[in-house]
Formats: sequence, C-alpha cells, structure tokens
Amino acid sequence: MDFPTYSLHSEFENTTLIWFDFQTLRRLSFGMLSIPPSEVPRHCNIADALEVVGDRWSLLVVRELFYGPQRFTDIARHTGAPRDILAVRLRKLEEHGVLTRVPYSEHPPRYEYRLTPSGRALSPVLLTLKRWGRENLGGGADPFVLRHSCGAEFVAQVHCKACGEVLPPDASDAGKLFVADFHRD
Repeated sequence: MDFPTYSLHSEFENTTLIWFDFQTLRRLSFGMLSIPPSEVPRHCNIADALEVVGDRWSLLVVRELFYGPQRFTDIARHTGAPRDILAVRLRKLEEHGVLTRVPYSEHPPRYEYRLTPSGRALSPVLLTLKRWGRENLGGGADPFVLRHSCGAEFVAQVHCKACGEVLPPDASDAGKLFVADFHRD
C-alpha cells in the first residue's frame, strides 16, 4: 500500500525529513547517519542477549533470583518494578528459559521464581555490572556480596581461554593484547 508523503528539504546537505500521513510512521534521515537499506546489520550475540535481558527490569529480576528463589511480591518490592511490567518481564524470561516458576499455592495460584542454568549463567554479567557501577558511578556498599568459601569476594574477569591472562580495561584503546576476528556470513 502506498501512502502519500511530504518532503521537507533543508539547507543541510543530504538531509530530508519524510513524514507519512499516519503519525506512528515517521522517518528522519540525515545523510551519512542513515543506514542504507541494502546493508544488513552485523549478527551479534550481544544484540540477541539484549533482546531477552537488555532492559532494567529484566536484569534486576535476574539479580533478585540470583540471591535465591523469590515470590512475585518480593521481586516487586526489591526491584521497584511496576507490577504490570514485572509480570510481562517474568513471562518473557520464562519463555526464554532464564527462569522457571514453581507453584507454592493452588488456591489462589501463586508461584515462586527460580533461575534455570541459563539464568545462572548470567552471574558473570551481574558481577561485572556490579563492579562497573561501583568503580565508575561511585556506588556505595552493596548489601549483598558473593563470597567464596575462603572468604574472598567473587569477581568476574575476562581472560584468555588458553593462558588465563586477564584483559585489561584499556585493551581496546590501542589494540593491546587482542585482535578482533570478525566473521561475516
């Protein structure tokens, strides 16, 4: 279906504002900033993961379940998530296998939520975000610290699979230590 369009050309080179008759479909194109329709974005596992856990409430739900099984009201209280948004996030996380729900009451039906192995695999992400927040945003003391049986705090670090060398925070600045190996399909 073709929709009538109206164009407004400005004094800036390659700048065109196109807006369609229905308000929900607007396109703003600024020359070099727009992606040509012929180019396909690079496949990225990060983007795929963000589709599942890439919003504030999803990660906070995973954080709460990382601390142990939780009920809906506890998750809502500890995350501050609005109940309607929380219900949607819990369903989405369950659909993607990040968590499972176990009934604890039949009348009325009530559930306890638990992380699956896939959800527990997000622990390095949580630990890294926690550390980043503390070091870069001046976060205060965390009420929950994950400790090893020896008493030391667990930390997530990126390291070489073969030799174990830790990737320093500035490694990407000057191509230090690594070579990006991009696979194109």
